[in-house]
Amino acid sequence: MLKSKRLRLRAVEPEDLDLMYLIENDTTLWPLGEATVPFSHFALKQYIAESCNDIFRDRQLRLVIETADGSSVGFVDLQHYEPLHQRAEVGIVVVPEQQRKGIATEALCLLAEYAASHLGIHQLCAIVPESNVASAALFQKCGYKQTATLQDWLKSPEGWQSAFVFQSLL
Repeated sequence: MLKSKRLRLRAVEPEDLDLMYLIENDTTLWPLGEATVPFSHFALKQYIAESCNDIFRDRQLRLVIETADGSSVGFVDLQHYEPLHQRAEVGIVVVPEQQRKGIATEALCLLAEYAASHLGIHQLCAIVPESNVASAALFQKCGYKQTATLQDWLKSPEGWQSAFVFQSLL
């Protein structure tokens, strides 16, 4: 279920600390999420140790994207999980040297299958900055429909920008 011939999605392990540190402290990604300050190794180590990887308790789930050769190449997240309405927001990041190889597409498909069949999620959504053409194309390729535009939704160093809402009914 969380595995294909090429990829597997798995729980975060202590060995993923360096990758998480790199991604969480990449300031170019901060405008896409909610981060505003750097994370220390210590804080991330605590997060990994204390996370029970239970979406029903934590209201979020982070999984490592791992290739068949055992390389960790990114993360896929379910966040803002709402059990009553059976929906969650999706976030995904793949390290730059592994982008444009179909990894994100395959990871999102694996995640959707898992979310529908094991977590009982009815709907996934993603909020994508209008300037992130690659992400918009990724979600469309995975069957998400653009359903709304959020005006001046994200603040970045360049100023305010709108974002698109992409939704997928599972």
